[in-house]
Parts: sequence; structure tokens; C-alpha cells
Amino acid sequence: MTFCTALTAGAAASASAATCESLLTLRLANTTITSAQASVPGPLTVSGPNPDVLRNLPAFCRVTATLTPTPDSDIKVEVWLPAPRAEGAPGNTAWNGKLQSVGNAAWGGVIPYPALAAAVAAGYASAATDTGHVGNTAKFVPGHPEKLIDYGYRAVHEMTVAAKAVIAAFYDAPARRAYWNGCSTGGRQGLMEALRYPSDYDGIIAGAPVNYRTHQLTAELWIARAVHRTESSYIPPAKYPAIHRAALDACDANDGLKDGLIDDPRACRFDPKAIECKAGDDASCLTPPQVEAARQIYTPAVAPSTKKEIFPALQRGSELVWGSLAGPQPIGEAVEFFQYVVFNDPAWDYKTLSFDTAADQADKAAGDVLNVIDPNLKPFFDRGAKLLLYHGWNDQFVAPENSINYYTSVLEASASAKASARLFMAPGMNHCRGGEGPNTFDAIGALDRWVERGQAPERLDASHATADKVDRTRPLCAYPKVARYTGSGSVDDAANFVCRNP
Repeated sequence: MTFCTALTAGAAASASAATCESLLTLRLANTTITSAQASVPGPLTVSGPNPDVLRNLPAFCRVTATLTPTPDSDIKVEVWLPAPRAEGAPGNTAWNGKLQSVGNAAWGGVIPYPALAAAVAAGYASAATDTGHVGNTAKFVPGHPEKLIDYGYRAVHEMTVAAKAVIAAFYDAPARRAYWNGCSTGGRQGLMEALRYPSDYDGIIAGAPVNYRTHQLTAELWIARAVHRTESSYIPPAKYPAIHRAALDACDANDGLKDGLIDDPRACRFDPKAIECKAGDDASCLTPPQVEAARQIYTPAVAPSTKKEIFPALQRGSELVWGSLAGPQPIGEAVEFFQYVVFNDPAWDYKTLSFDTAADQADKAAGDVLNVIDPNLKPFFDRGAKLLLYHGWNDQFVAPENSINYYTSVLEASASAKASARLFMAPGMNHCRGGEGPNTFDAIGALDRWVERGQAPERLDASHATADKVDRTRPLCAYPKVARYTGSGSVDDAANFVCRNP
């Protein structure tokens, strides 16, 4: 059962023209406001599991709260409220009238402070949650089914309702718009909001979403198994550059431009056997067992007996960051999922996993709570809300084709999706950020123009920087269009590219 947090009668009126400190007396259902402090412009040191110093912040009101929609819930949230112009020093960012909530990573368990800071510095009231537990681990799950639901979807919704109430009380006016901005788990959270709570947000940014979470975690162990099938299967990181160079040599020019990026890796047929060692073993080649391991990384995870696909594969071009899933040990988030959510056995060994049954076991244990695979977002789109998806082709954690599959299913499920959803694929971009390709772009600005002015984004100009200096710009095009060089001018300038159908 989902409990909704609501502003009690008279609370908004009593808090009209509210000071920051007066929000301590704000009464919300299932909510305890634990602090409300005015922060002056400048750096802020935040404590917790990931202490950090946040810089270049405007004056804002920092509100912390604990939400308890069930007796076993312990959801921490923070709402940061830019000071109205009259209360801030001259030149400080004033509230733009909108809410931007920000998402989590992996198993959550911590407030994402840098994202909060970026949103409030841009003039948004911002909100975030720790998803209802402490620590980026699944160890909280055994014996706490309600906490798993909080992590899966309830914490974000309850945070959203509470944040809107706090905003209305502080500014004596509701937020004109509400946006969600998240990647990875944050992308999944955004899609979960669109599906389960379509009235929460007017626009959602979902980057590299782990929306098929149970299958994605299973696929992470598919890759671990590939490189640890035998001792000789393991691919040392020193060999990644050679595999990457070979993939680029084979496929970089497929789009007509040799620029160090594979435009659409699905068209790349590079076989790692091309660099199989001929005489001796060194960093420039792969042994036969390593060739087979690399081939499996490029192959979708499947149930061996039926060949039914569990999850798509990592793409050619991602080799430099294979260590995330193909390192000396399997990734902890996947092992912990099976230990604490599927089998409730902390001693469970990933080498015992059967891929014939793994996906079904994972779905049974948590599919209803963690997955967002229902493509029917019609209630969300019918409100005029917008969905902006993005994914890097070199993603080392979440297979890029997962986003294409989901986006395609959304378009097929609702006629209104064509005008209300966009997907942007980024050549050379890693998981959520980073990589050899342009990977920095203004998604929130594009979403805001789309919602406020009806300007549907057809391209996002992205940049790549080395040592904080921009050295390449390139458009990311609304899928299925791709960026194509016009034939003149620098290939490092987005102005010399247009978006065309492949």
C-alpha cells in the first residue's frame, strides 16, 4: 500500500512569507522535519558516507526531513530552496519557480549532494532522497520488504509530494513546474515516476536507465562469468587499449568519418579473434581463452538451454572501461542482489548461478518492485509531460540497446509518445558521463524549453573536454537520426554536422 504525504490544512497559510527556520514547525503527514537552516552564498561542507565540499552555491534554505510512510520506513530527504531575490545578496540566483528533483546511483543509500547543488545553483528548488536506507548496498533488504519498496519507488514519490509541500510553504506559492533529472538508478527512478505516479512531474530526464533492473544485474554476472570461466579467461586491463584500437580500426570509418568514435556500434562486426596472439602473449594480443571471453562480453546474456535473451550486450567501443564488470572480482551490486534479495544467503557464490533460471528467479524476487518494463506511459503523456532519454554507446554498466528497446516499446504503446518522448544516443560516451566522445550537454535546459515553450529537442549539442578544456563539440541527434559531417570545416565543431536518418 502506498501512503501519500500531504500538507495539512492551514499549514501553507501559517507558513506564508515563511522564514527558513519557521519550516521546522511545518506539519506534514508521516514526516518529521529535522532541520531548516539558511545557508549563505559560498562553499558548503556536507557530511555522511560521501563527505564533500560543494562550491559556488547561492543563498538557500536547506531543509532535512525523515519520511515514514510505513512503520519500517526511514526515508531521509533534503529540499534545497534558493533564497528569494529580496533575501539573497545582489547577483545571487533567485528561485525560478520550478522544482528539479535528482536521482540516485546503484543501491542509493546516500543523498546525491553534487546533483542537489547543481540544481539549486541553476535557480531550481531541488529535492533528493537516500531511498530509505544507509549505504550503497543491498544488505538492508533481508527482513525489510517495505524498505525494498521504498528503494524501488515509494521513497521518490513520497519525497516529491513532501518537497512540493515545503516549496509551497516557503515561497507561499507552488512550483510552476516539476522536473526529474537522473541517470542509471536515477533514470530508472524517473521512468518509475512516469509509470506509477504520472502527475508527479511535468518532465523527466532518464539517462542510461536500469529499468530492467533484475535482468541488468543478471547480465553483469554474465560478464563476470565470461572472464572467470577459467584462470586463463581473464583479460588483464593492460590489454584493453589493444582491443579498443582494433575495434576502432575495424569500425570507426563505417559512418564515413574517421574521428576516433564508432557512430553506431550495432553495425560493427569486429571479432576479437583478429588480435589473437600468434607468437607469445603480451598486451597487444589476446590468447584463445581471452578471445572467447571478449566475444561473450559482446554477446547478449542468454539462457543457455533456450537461447532466450536476458539482456543486451556491451558494445564495441566500450573496451577501455570493461574493468567495471570484467575486473578481478564481479561487481558488488549484482552479487549482493542475489545474496540479499533473491536467495537471502550472504554466503552465496556467483559461480553457482544458472543462467537458465537466474532471470526468472530475479524477476520473482523483485521484478514488481524494481523493473519498469511496462511501456504504457499514456497517462503521463496525456498530461502534456515530456520524457527525455539519453544513453552512451560506450556504457560499461548498462547495455545501450536496452534504452533503444525500451524507447521503441514506448512509441509502440502510445500514439502520444511520438510527440512527447525523445531518445539521444551518444557515440563514445561511457555510463552517464565521461568517455572519448562528447558527453556534456544541457539536458535540463532542453527539457525546460520543451515543456515551457513546446520546443521538442531534435539535437543536443554536446562537448568533450580534456583537462577542463573543450576540444570537441558534436550534436547528439534524436534517435534514430545520427550526426553527419557536412564535408567542410573542423570535425571537432558541432556547427559542421547535421542530423540525418542513417
